[in-house]
Amino acid sequence: MATEKMTENVSILAISGGVGGAKLCLGLSDELVGSNLHIVVNTGDDFRHLGLHISPDIDTLLYTLSERNNVEQGWGLRDESWNVMSELENLGGDTWFRLGDKDLATHFGRTTALAKGAGLCSVVDLLATRMGIANKIYSMSENSVQTIVSTDEGELAFQDYFVRLQCQPVVTGFRFEGIDAAQPDPAILQLLKQQSPFATIICPSNPFVSIDPILQLPGMWQALRDSSAPVIAVSPIVDGVAVKGPAAKMMKELDMPVNSLAVAEYYCDRYPDLLSGFVIDNSDVALADAIRSLGVDVYITNTIMHNRQDKQRLAQFILQAVVCQE
Repeated sequence: MATEKMTENVSILAISGGVGGAKLCLGLSDELVGSNLHIVVNTGDDFRHLGLHISPDIDTLLYTLSERNNVEQGWGLRDESWNVMSELENLGGDTWFRLGDKDLATHFGRTTALAKGAGLCSVVDLLATRMGIANKIYSMSENSVQTIVSTDEGELAFQDYFVRLQCQPVVTGFRFEGIDAAQPDPAILQLLKQQSPFATIICPSNPFVSIDPILQLPGMWQALRDSSAPVIAVSPIVDGVAVKGPAAKMMKELDMPVNSLAVAEYYCDRYPDLLSGFVIDNSDVALADAIRSLGVDVYITNTIMHNRQDKQRLAQFILQAVVCQE
């Protein structure tokens, strides 16, 4: 296979949110030399809870790449216990955001390091190293950016909308508090300027609350556009359904068609000339010509990732698509 011959010297930058992005990142990790996979992760849904700094998307990626994640649940650690939450509930504490006993160790470690003056980017490095992850993982920014969801019930912090209210309020828009003063991790910009990756892959994560917070950091999407690396996005919508999470519900409430064409149009309108290619599922082949009319190449395959082999297969397909762009 072509990827077996070309991945040794291939450097890839992946842009990822939580579960869906982490699945593809695991497949890419299996296909690439560890240090050649760079992953920038959304931190717009970070928040403080029970006095701890929680980074849901980063932790999902860390747990997935270290192969300790709860595959069935889609988040958290496997073989988890819930003694602390049970006792906290008995004491009348706040348990709407569930933190497992082993998961708490990650949050204690992060919060302690931050309190001692470490930056979030260096803490991510430390956690990845201690979990035995060879890939390079970047927090999207050292600065705090908070995703705020505008709804028919008013503005809500992302975790209030997503977890506490189970995505029930009707979405009317999004904003990212603090983003104008934030900066991308300088290491990402350095990578794009001095040693451009072979390609940038936008993972099948929610465009509005996982990818937008990263791309809207000042100068970020322009740096990706101006890099010599092609930018290929993978649709998170398959046959009118979100593979994971509330993306389809959000699109419907924002009066957008719920299909992969609408996702491609969203990226192309919001970030002109950014995309080189767009990956869609076999079930959406009828939309291919309309997506091509946007000026991007279209790659069609099975994008559903049920198991490790599916993740590897999709990663191989995308890497091969990158070869075709060269």
